[in-house]
Amino acid sequence: MPGTGAPPPAAEGAPDERPSLGDLIGSVTEDLSLLVRQEVELAKAELTESAKRAGTGGGLLAGSGVAGHFVLMFLSFALWWGLPLGRAWSAVVVAVIWAVIAAVLAVRGRGELRRVKGAPRTAETMKKIPNALKGDEEANHE
Repeated sequence: MPGTGAPPPAAEGAPDERPSLGDLIGSVTEDLSLLVRQEVELAKAELTESAKRAGTGGGLLAGSGVAGHFVLMFLSFALWWGLPLGRAWSAVVVAVIWAVIAAVLAVRGRGELRRVKGAPRTAETMKKIPNALKGDEEANHE
């Protein structure tokens, strides 16, 4: 109706151009839920990898501890058998072999533990979420 100030009636079958507030909130909620699920999956993957490395390093250090125990045991045997020269030197040789094994295991175990980094990618992407929620995703690329 002309002159009433009301918008013209929508033509039948014409699609609504703008989504409703409920549709927008539903879309944001769905996107945020997807983002949180993806972050949880990323954290799980990174922590699984870190746990494997920590387990390997811990196992190698445990082996180093066992080998170190054998070093002490064989050095004790060498001292105990110290008077008969043949037996003492053979025990020292065995103790030196165990000392080399313990040193190699300790160095490898420390190296593995130093390579454990936790979840760096998850931490990095979690820092980007506040900017994304504000609609300022360009700040994440600076």
